[in-house]
Amino acid sequence: MALVKTPQRIRLAMLGMVDGNGHPYSWSAIVNGDYNAEAIAAGGYPGIAKYLSAEPKGALGLDGVKVTHIWCDDPADAARVAEAVRIPNVVETPEEVIGKVDAVVIPTDIGWEHLARAKPFIEAGLPVFLDKPLTDREDHLRQFVRWHRQGKVFLSTSAMRYSREFAHLRQRLFEVGQVRLLTVSMHKSWERYGIHALESVYPFLAPGGWLSVANTGTSEANVVHARHRDGVEIVLATIEDIVGAYGYLHVYGTRGFLSARFSDTFHAFKKQLEVFVSYLRTGNPPFDFSQTIEQMKIIVAAIRSRDQGGRRVTLDEIEV
Repeated sequence: MALVKTPQRIRLAMLGMVDGNGHPYSWSAIVNGDYNAEAIAAGGYPGIAKYLSAEPKGALGLDGVKVTHIWCDDPADAARVAEAVRIPNVVETPEEVIGKVDAVVIPTDIGWEHLARAKPFIEAGLPVFLDKPLTDREDHLRQFVRWHRQGKVFLSTSAMRYSREFAHLRQRLFEVGQVRLLTVSMHKSWERYGIHALESVYPFLAPGGWLSVANTGTSEANVVHARHRDGVEIVLATIEDIVGAYGYLHVYGTRGFLSARFSDTFHAFKKQLEVFVSYLRTGNPPFDFSQTIEQMKIIVAAIRSRDQGGRRVTLDEIEV
């Protein structure tokens, strides 16, 4: 059953913008199919303008879907985004969009803020997509679980789940024999990019089988060693300044080795948005919410481990 009244025409609100995250530009351009590259670059995101411009014009746009409303934490940002990616309505407060759109997108990646950002819309019955991570706090995760049990509709993923490069690796796993070790590297913080590292490797393993994590790093250089019941060791490294090592994934097995680097940002973002739109139109979630719970437990457990000197933390310790 569709989650929106008119599946053929879906109006989205893009709500929020934080430093270092240009998703209001990129995601709105991908949805609306129209943008001003110079304006995006002038807004501080030349990389977004570059990869959007590399795509043929027909690649942009989601049929029947438009971002119709925009709000940013800084009103000046909202005006710039609206002009750059052709959003007709700039609102003064996020709550103004209730009753005017069919769903809400929260494109910010600071997990501890997401509960407050999402609450008005979840409680109003609007479907919500939240950028990664859903949250990085145990008590906030419990509230999201309560909302899910009440039938509230929200979805949160990293674009890495939809990486073209990593999907190709999964098709070749037979080449390495039995997988014994997965490693992935990201820059920035664990709180913001740990979920990128995690969702890069998460589809390689059976969900529900993650056992424990130990974070022996620091707040600037997180090195997380996770264990899975299938006998696979996982190392997730998020180090603030290793920009050159962003998105490298390695698979080690009993007979061989595979590696890939994430590079097709446009494909991953577009697929991520298409999956949310499909959810709105069909009512069928793309995966069970238990996977999101497991992932957020890993995020929270790694922070707890780091704060406690690298102690190994089992996922069972994170209570939801």
